Amino acid sequence: MGQDKIAVSKYQRAGKLVNTGAKVGANYMKHYAKKLTGSKATKQDLEEENAKDDYSAFSELKGGPLKVAQMLSMGDQVLPKAYVDQFALAQNQVTPLSLPLVRKTFRKYFEKDPLQLFDEFSTEAVNAASIGQVHKGRKGKQEFAIKIQYPGVADSLQSDLRLIAPIATRFLGLKKKEVAPYFEEVERKLMEETDYRKELQNANEIISGCGNLEGIHFPEFDPQLSTDRIITMTWLKGLSLNDWLATDPSQEDRNRIGQLLWDFYQHQFHLLRVIHADPHPGNFIITPENELGVIDFGCIKHIPSDFYASYEKLMRSGQEQDSPELIDALFALELLHDGDSEKDQATIMGVFGSMFQLVGQPFYSETFDFSNDSFFEKIYSTGMALSKDSSYRNLSARGSRHFIYFNRTYFGLYQLLHQLKANIHTGQWTFIAA
Repeated sequence: MGQDKIAVSKYQRAGKLVNTGAKVGANYMKHYAKKLTGSKATKQDLEEENAKDDYSAFSELKGGPLKVAQMLSMGDQVLPKAYVDQFALAQNQVTPLSLPLVRKTFRKYFEKDPLQLFDEFSTEAVNAASIGQVHKGRKGKQEFAIKIQYPGVADSLQSDLRLIAPIATRFLGLKKKEVAPYFEEVERKLMEETDYRKELQNANEIISGCGNLEGIHFPEFDPQLSTDRIITMTWLKGLSLNDWLATDPSQEDRNRIGQLLWDFYQHQFHLLRVIHADPHPGNFIITPENELGVIDFGCIKHIPSDFYASYEKLMRSGQEQDSPELIDALFALELLHDGDSEKDQATIMGVFGSMFQLVGQPFYSETFDFSNDSFFEKIYSTGMALSKDSSYRNLSARGSRHFIYFNRTYFGLYQLLHQLKANIHTGQWTFIAA
């Protein structure tokens, strides 16, 4: 059963979030009442109830809240597992819009029903995510994927994020002024994701820059059947990454797909200075020939030349603790600040040193086995320890705003490679001359 309407006005959406907060409060009351009466009541049960209520509201609102849920689902070092499991549904298991609402959207932008534009058009969405849903269509012998944005998403996105921002700021224990540049970066990128004309430009940029990479496939876009809220591309045959993994592919095939993913991202970053910044499983197709298809280009991050130069200096000197080059790179990347005391600098250097030595391992090895559970467990445990370390938490927000989508990209890539349990060649890209 599809969703027939979406709350569009600021007041309707704010009211939905307030009601959800009330449900969460009621869950806490029930939890403590059970404990008082001697009934079995675990923290996990409470988290599962809260996660379901939060996700239900986000799924109904779609847009900004659901996109934030999707971003948070990409790692469990911050949120309890119950939230990660629920929010992971935002990647491709969202309640879709009903067909009448889809037809209404087509009439708004094309003044025609879908079946006046396509010979066939699926009555149900084949995929539904945070900002839009996908239907399958056909014209002649050519099959298409048609992505339709949920009504009101673009108009309500800024107000949604401003409702969520104070909650996130309190959760992270940071000051509003300190995190303002980071929220502005997120808001700007999310607004870009609602502009399907911009996605068409992004796709052309990535495809033209990566078109010569062997084993990687991209759809072709139809500008005549695309608007700022509907985008049409040729259908790539194959299975989503998760569905492909469910077929229990051989280790050789896992390694092959992992290598294609790794090289795709390194090529973008080092040679194009732009990265596909939304690396979750729903954005990749494994073709019948066991090659990699890339199907979503809404979130693309351009890498400024000064950030790239500083990052390269960091990579070259990162294993030389206290070297002048390393210190220069840390200041340039805003990980160290001019006003830091010696104690604060020592804290940052200690934190950075341990994390860099850990997370940077793939870049300093010729090959790396991403099936290594202990590697990821160390990342999560180290991140959790840092979140509770008062000496670090009392420092101001750190790092260039460009790290937000850069880190998200590489963490997401690590997660994909871990899902694949891929053992791949990694070191050849570390110090590429650009």
